[in-house]
Amino acid sequence: MLLLAIYTAILPAFGLGWYLGGKRQVKHVNNEEGDDSDSESEAGDLWTLDASEDCKMVLVVRTDLGMTTGKIAAQCSHATLACYKTLLSKNAPLLHRWAKAGYVKTVVRCENEDELLIRQAQAQSLNLCARSIQDAGRTQIAAGSTTVLGIAGPGRAIDQVIEGLASWT
Repeated sequence: MLLLAIYTAILPAFGLGWYLGGKRQVKHVNNEEGDDSDSESEAGDLWTLDASEDCKMVLVVRTDLGMTTGKIAAQCSHATLACYKTLLSKNAPLLHRWAKAGYVKTVVRCENEDELLIRQAQAQSLNLCARSIQDAGRTQIAAGSTTVLGIAGPGRAIDQVIEGLASWT
């Protein structure tokens, strides 16, 4: 039921992103050539894959907030879209490879905000796309609460970051 709710929310977001992304030209940003306009830790020729490596996204969901399945689906959609937009602007070739692989996504659980932030720092240290979502506080949880972390990039690197986290079943 939860996966159905998550995919029901995520798939339309991807369709819209794919459609809109196809309407504009995207230039791959390479900060090694002197473009340091991005203040985030993601810099350089990021998330490069060799021919045999897979690309995926993992959504890390906090379980201590008591979110309903609908709320989790909405927060996962926000994280998915945030990662998609980052890849679209910073590494379109990786985004297209992820698309060809079928937009592989996995949802895992973490126990609290500290654990989520540690995983985010690990992902950023590996130059992965890592986007955390803070809730607006309009419905179930306090404004500013970090709810979900989206991590996108090479599967091998992502697996290092999520090691020990349980899959959502």
